[in-house]
Amino acid sequence: MSEPFDVLAALIRVDRTPNLAAAVRSLASAGVPVFPCELDGKSPLTRRGFLDASSEPAQVATWWSRTPDANIGIPTGAASGVVVVDVDVHGPTDGRAAWHRASDAGLVDGAGLLVRTPTGGTHAYFPATPGVAQRSWQAANAGVDFRGDGGYIIAPPSRRTIDGTVRRYEIADVATHSVGPVDANRLRDFLDPRPVAPSRSRGNAATVDAEKLAAWVADRSEGERNRSLFWAACRLAESGTTPADVLDALGPAAAQAGLSEREITTTVRSAYRATAPEAAPASRAPSAARWCARSAPSPTASVGRAGL
Repeated sequence: MSEPFDVLAALIRVDRTPNLAAAVRSLASAGVPVFPCELDGKSPLTRRGFLDASSEPAQVATWWSRTPDANIGIPTGAASGVVVVDVDVHGPTDGRAAWHRASDAGLVDGAGLLVRTPTGGTHAYFPATPGVAQRSWQAANAGVDFRGDGGYIIAPPSRRTIDGTVRRYEIADVATHSVGPVDANRLRDFLDPRPVAPSRSRGNAATVDAEKLAAWVADRSEGERNRSLFWAACRLAESGTTPADVLDALGPAAAQAGLSEREITTTVRSAYRATAPEAAPASRAPSAARWCARSAPSPTASVGRAGL
């Protein structure tokens, strides 16, 4: 893993550098893994995307010789040593209110850099927590995403054209306080809490509040729907609800969220395999069980200072 403070320092040095090829060479020379993304866009230009990221000067020079104005991608998480909270501002989405709530709650105090994005949003850079997996997630309803392991970010001084105007990713603020990691799981639970499904007595059995779970599933956005349905179905399966009753309870809500009938049926079936591992192939049960564990993160798969 790269040293996070080296990455932050390298980003400060290249901020507003007019030549993207020169900027990426500087980042690579500082040990920052990079990969090219499409001109004026975000999609990777390499076959495996962020998995191809490299700080090898020869590889980086080859990439940018082919596309000198390619935007700069940096993998987040353990690969680079930094994670990013992405505060979205585009169209009807505005994550600034959610960010301010998290800031007031003391959940994002350790950011080292704030980068203003071309659409008016903010990328808040934090050091990754050594030895701890921090998976990327979305809290779409809050307008905030987390870029950690399995994700990447477009870095300064990359640029995009917005409404006919070229705008850069540029540093808006540098921390003058103590910089430290962010508790990504706690932040997600704060911004997009899982429903508390209260138990109700029925003889000696406890049943999960299916109506509350269904309302929560119906409110999920694209990118969150399958995992949310899976988690809710797991909770009902654990309470002894039959698969047919789970489909009756959660199916209409999942359809309202935008899932097809086939997706709904497949996801509920997977939930039952996960909660009854003996009924599932041995090779698949452990992975599914992790998603279904009560200690697992919420199933929603972007600094109270300048720039927000």
